[in-house]
Amino acid sequence: MRKEYRRFAAASTVLAVGGFLLYVLLSNFAPSVMNQPLAGHLTLGLALGLGQFVLMGVTAWRYVRRMRTRFDPVARGLRAQLEQRRPDHHRAAEQTGFRPRAEREYRTW
Repeated sequence: MRKEYRRFAAASTVLAVGGFLLYVLLSNFAPSVMNQPLAGHLTLGLALGLGQFVLMGVTAWRYVRRMRTRFDPVARGLRAQLEQRRPDHHRAAEQTGFRPRAEREYRTW
């Protein structure tokens, strides 16, 4: 699960940062290309700049969709297995709200 998450996160990061870096490099080193008019006052540079919002939206949408379909079900299954393995007195203590300090765990969202 970790390996797949890291691979997906790396690909998403490269896509998002690469798109932004390409825009910055084109703006700096190819201003004549960026100033080409497309329609009226709309230039290629402005269109690519607005495309950054689309790129970030698509990246965030892909991330959320991947988490919901691939990682969240696995995490829920692992959590259910962990809950089944815990002794009954731990579950009873959690229901009453009492948890000894030494046994606290990090919780997921």
